Amino acid sequence: MVMIMRKLASRLSYLQSFPAKPFRSRTNSIPLGPSLKSNTTFRTLRGGRFFTTGLRTNESLSSHSAMDLETLTAEYPNTDQIKVVERFFDLPLDYNTPNGEKIRVFARNLIPKNKAKIEKEEKDLPYLVYLQGGPGFEVGLMGSSGFAGEIHAEGYQTLWLDPRGTGLSTPISADTLPAHLKSDQDIADYLKHFRADSIVKDCESIREILIGNKPEEEDRKWTIMGQSFGGFCAITYLSFYSKGLKEVFITGGLAPLIDHPDPNYEWTVRKVISRNKIYYEKYPQDISRVRDIANYLEENKVVLPSSGNLTVRRFQQLGIDFGMSGGIDRVHQTVFRAANDLELFGKFSYKTLQNIEHNQSFDGNPIYAILHEPIYCQGKASRWSADRIVQKNPQFSWAHVKKLSANEPIYFTGEMIFPQMFDDYANLRPLKGAAELLAQDASWGPLYDLQQLAMNEVKVSAATYFEDMYVPFELSQETAGKIHNTEQYITNQLFHSGIREDPKDVIKRLFQLSRREFA
Repeated sequence: MVMIMRKLASRLSYLQSFPAKPFRSRTNSIPLGPSLKSNTTFRTLRGGRFFTTGLRTNESLSSHSAMDLETLTAEYPNTDQIKVVERFFDLPLDYNTPNGEKIRVFARNLIPKNKAKIEKEEKDLPYLVYLQGGPGFEVGLMGSSGFAGEIHAEGYQTLWLDPRGTGLSTPISADTLPAHLKSDQDIADYLKHFRADSIVKDCESIREILIGNKPEEEDRKWTIMGQSFGGFCAITYLSFYSKGLKEVFITGGLAPLIDHPDPNYEWTVRKVISRNKIYYEKYPQDISRVRDIANYLEENKVVLPSSGNLTVRRFQQLGIDFGMSGGIDRVHQTVFRAANDLELFGKFSYKTLQNIEHNQSFDGNPIYAILHEPIYCQGKASRWSADRIVQKNPQFSWAHVKKLSANEPIYFTGEMIFPQMFDDYANLRPLKGAAELLAQDASWGPLYDLQQLAMNEVKVSAATYFEDMYVPFELSQETAGKIHNTEQYITNQLFHSGIREDPKDVIKRLFQLSRREFA
């Protein structure tokens, strides 16, 4: 059964079911021209088992000498060939001082050869730029399957950006910070350049480099797709640089248009409580298991393989997986194994500790922790928003729950950042002082222009998940109503990771919306 209704400027399609299928791939070209600014350089590196062909940039690249580019053609088993171009761009850390410190930003360009068999066809293929979720996560190596393949099948070449501070784009961690950052304030000031506003400026610089010299105005635009936090970036892009955009696709990322994170976490906590109830209804024996685990962690210092501390609060953070497909079952397996260890050995095995650590990404992706709340801030401080709001519900507190009857569960937390994490995670400890400064900082600049969004003419097609635990559905609907020319595909059959769970259907729905053919 399908029910379709209008709400403000958005089309809401509530679907009970849809088929799950695989996907294909797509392509584009690499025009490089004289629009490259004198403060921006780029280079393409070589890697893997690929057939390589040399390209040379336009000789008129300002003051920079021409550099060799290597295109990499990868033959994926049982699929069409994809040309892979790995690109690096030297861009300003701070766009207010474009001739100052530079960072290196990486993007991988995939060109499906079944869509472009000759060089001219490559150059004519339009770009679709993928903006990753997070904040603070890189893009894995994409190929000709999954949603990448579905996008390629629609006639695009794709550009997969590692957002600044992640992956190959000057990755941030305590051990890679520039040597000139001597104090916590230095580090905090540096990290303020890694939000959506700077990511979008990187995209615009790269667009100018790759297609800014094309003769036709429409050919100098590209399409973007933002997943989760990538959708937040897409809305920032629409707010300030919409002239560079042909079209926008958003999956699970209609960002709350707020100036501080409290409203987001008020809704998020409600959804996390709901998922906890579902978890304990499905696995009622885990009530006592989790209580036993919490009791053990309170009475014993447990050190993880990375030297982090496994505390009660860190164990509760496994609930971040509740909002993903299969997440409730994965958490149960961790709880079941940990409880079994306590029964057999009186402690947690190395394998259990390794599994827990593997399911928590903050050590390797510290931006995810340190800038998670500031991604909502415009002129206001976050002041550890999630921590303040979670404290309103004592069911999240082991100090409270342990005094209750044995059938009372302690709740897991969700996608939330707490100040204690900068003690519990080994790689976050050196950033603790900077994190505190950022949490109290109220000088954040604007991320959205509501007036511009209300006048938006760029097509926005969004996949929205009714049960989303990370981007609250209720706030997403407010956002959809504030961005002109927005249409939605809404489903309660997929979770936040829907584009990976059912890429064929999600991409198909998005492009159906894009055609704006409502029969």
